[in-house]
Amino acid sequence: MLATKEMRLIQFFLISIVMLLAACSDKAVNSPYIQDQAEQNTLFTAFTQRSPKYLDPASSYSTDETPFTYSIYEPLYGYHYLKRPYELEGRTAQAVVHPYYVDAQGKRLPDDAPSHQIAESVYEITLKPGVLFQPHPAFAQDEKGNYVYYPMPEAALENAYAITDFKAVGTRELTAHDYVYALRRLASPRVISPIYAFFTDYIVGYKDYGEQLRELNQALPDEEWLDLRDYAFSGVEAIDDHTLRIRIYGKYPQFSYWLAMTFTAPIPWEADRFYHQPKMDQHDLSLNTWPVGTGPYMLTESIRNRRHVLTRNPNFRGDPYPCEGEPGDEAAGLLADCGQPTPFIDQVVFTLEKESVPLLGKFLQGYYDIPQVERGDYGVAMTVAAEDSPDKAALYKERGLDLRTLAESQLYYFGFNWLDPVVGGGDTPEQAQKNRYLRQAISIAFDWEQYVTIFQNDQGLVAHGPLPPGVRGYVAPPEGLNPVVYEPNQGHAQRRPIDQARALLAKAGYPNGRDAKTGAPLILYFDSAGGMGASASVDWMRRQLAQLGVQLEVRATDYNRFQEKMQRGVAQLFMWGWVADYPDAENFLFLLYGPHARAQGGGENATNYHSAEYDALFEKMRFLDDGPEKDRVIADMVAVVQNDAPWMFGYIPNSGGVYQEWVYNAKPSQMVRNALQYLRIDPQLRVQKQAMWNQPVWWPLWGLLILIAVGLALVWRTIKQRDLKTIQKEH
Repeated sequence: MLATKEMRLIQFFLISIVMLLAACSDKAVNSPYIQDQAEQNTLFTAFTQRSPKYLDPASSYSTDETPFTYSIYEPLYGYHYLKRPYELEGRTAQAVVHPYYVDAQGKRLPDDAPSHQIAESVYEITLKPGVLFQPHPAFAQDEKGNYVYYPMPEAALENAYAITDFKAVGTRELTAHDYVYALRRLASPRVISPIYAFFTDYIVGYKDYGEQLRELNQALPDEEWLDLRDYAFSGVEAIDDHTLRIRIYGKYPQFSYWLAMTFTAPIPWEADRFYHQPKMDQHDLSLNTWPVGTGPYMLTESIRNRRHVLTRNPNFRGDPYPCEGEPGDEAAGLLADCGQPTPFIDQVVFTLEKESVPLLGKFLQGYYDIPQVERGDYGVAMTVAAEDSPDKAALYKERGLDLRTLAESQLYYFGFNWLDPVVGGGDTPEQAQKNRYLRQAISIAFDWEQYVTIFQNDQGLVAHGPLPPGVRGYVAPPEGLNPVVYEPNQGHAQRRPIDQARALLAKAGYPNGRDAKTGAPLILYFDSAGGMGASASVDWMRRQLAQLGVQLEVRATDYNRFQEKMQRGVAQLFMWGWVADYPDAENFLFLLYGPHARAQGGGENATNYHSAEYDALFEKMRFLDDGPEKDRVIADMVAVVQNDAPWMFGYIPNSGGVYQEWVYNAKPSQMVRNALQYLRIDPQLRVQKQAMWNQPVWWPLWGLLILIAVGLALVWRTIKQRDLKTIQKEH
């Protein structure tokens, strides 16, 4: 008989052979998925750095939170998934409504009433019937109608650290009262809300209501729930279960866009009460971690800084996929699912990837369907990589990747501080004109086409005014060219020659870059933040001004110091940007509105620009409904700032997406945040491609198998020889 050690050795060799043979399957052996998970109707994507901080819609205002909040919650309105320019449509509202107007005595006014007569705009919004909240323990009731988890039984919370640990769940229909409760809650001192202060300028009685809640909160212990159903105000009310009324001061047509943001998403009072119970925060149970909504998805797994899972909401009504879009959508296959109920995908899995290299590596292996849902820079970066490298271009083509980039609703500009005596508005009409010539000369000298080529890899557009594409009022060149900086040439916008810039500089009092009176060189100061002072882009700026004989000095600071200088209005030149909150011209044109000057009023007019003509046009435009008159006023405003040049309008960077070929209906957007609802995948194609792209190299293992077999034979031979000698000795 074989010795125990020898038997174990042979068993080890045999087990090794079996394992090696089992490994030689037709599936990818390096798959990060649980077995067969790739075959399921699940979309896989990543997040970086940290888990979303705020999933409470009252507090959430960060891009990385939007794939969750806009998939779980439903504001009254949303944006049509495919149409451009962006078009509002009802989500839980039956339609986007036009408000009616009343005067100071409450008398109803005609729709075309002058804005100065309008004391209030009244929005009466009808909800779709039958909209249900997701299953959630906050709604769970027993057979007697009592809430199962209010008050919370101590045993129920003992081992509950996820909402799925509560076995009993319930639901109910969405009502107008849930929107009322949500808007009341924004004013609560117990809630962090970045939008409350803004709304106090518009919603009737909102500021006083917030002060009332602060007084109430001071008299209540922290552990006692503040039931907002008991405290009303006139600006927001439910006429009945399916009709919401909101009153705002004056006329503000852009208010409808705010009703498409999750700040105004409904909050059921049951959820607010459920999460305010003792020890909930100790178990990390709150609306920030486990939201409650009516949207197509609900959060069913959440491991902080590791993994989050959205699962199809079984109570979702299945809104149909759109049947129309913009030109080119049908050819791109974006209308193939016309009328089909959404969402198409059962689950969306978000996994933490701390570094971009492994993230993109796994994407190229087919293990992520989209690198990051909310990020628009992956498509741009990979498009640039494909243009720079034939090998990467071939790889991306072989993998069938869908790469798309387009200019979106954002803009980077170079600002001239209007309070500065050299480049600003000037304290006399004569000085104002000279400073205008200087700004115009610099605007011609700065070759933004070259900047986009060098620093944006041609992934962007040069801006000709303060509006980007996708915003009403934007007119593409050559029709919309900036006539101060460009001239038309055979259907194109051509930058004016540098000689014209030099002539303007001389008219400004600085011939050849020197003061005409003193002969001193003209030195301008660029205030930068975040280490930009030594960057290649600043060297580029110096070269642009050198064409005029003008010198540029950099005053580099950290971002906090830079913000302070902007607040005090002491920066001379700076570069900044803006991303649209909503696709209306007002959201960009207010950046140059005089009363919003940063130094005087703390507003977003960072240049502190002031023009009586522009301000009057802005005050007219902001009260106009969309139409030809509004378009004319916008065009006049653009013309004013093109001539005054408080900005060099800079550039509009591209945004984009990259998707695996088995992902359908993808259309990149920075405005449509609930895109997960419309995506569809082909899991079988994904499995095939993963196996194809991750073929293991088996010959080293077969070599090892041969070595094991040889070793096994040697062991067997040694054992037989030993046994033979033993037998011979015994005889």
